[in-house]
Amino acid sequence: MNNIMAVFLNGIAQLEYDRDRLLPDHQAAYLDKMDAKMDAGILLGNETIKEPDQNQRTQFAAANLAHALHAEDEAVAAAMCSYLAIRLPELKQVQIKDDEGEIAIEFIFDEPYRKQVAVDFTGLH
Repeated sequence: MNNIMAVFLNGIAQLEYDRDRLLPDHQAAYLDKMDAKMDAGILLGNETIKEPDQNQRTQFAAANLAHALHAEDEAVAAAMCSYLAIRLPELKQVQIKDDEGEIAIEFIFDEPYRKQVAVDFTGLH
């Protein structure tokens, strides 16, 4: 069974998370610390949410993931990807579309990720 969650930016795969690989203890502890920090409230869009539910927490993580990809912050992107994969075990794909600064994020639960295949056009005339 495909147990991979993938993150796409404008249709191009950026990150993969394999749920079959055990998350190291220090990384699991980091995700728990993220949840503890979110217990104090989060800023989602322009709204401060004092007691975020799981849906709001995952939206917050996805927004931070999109920002981290844009900023090329691999560590934060990996942490946000891990958070989403662990907290939403049925999630298959995160589709992020960035249209000149307008960000749209979609969670895909019903379409398994298939690895993209590079096609070599150098030998074609």
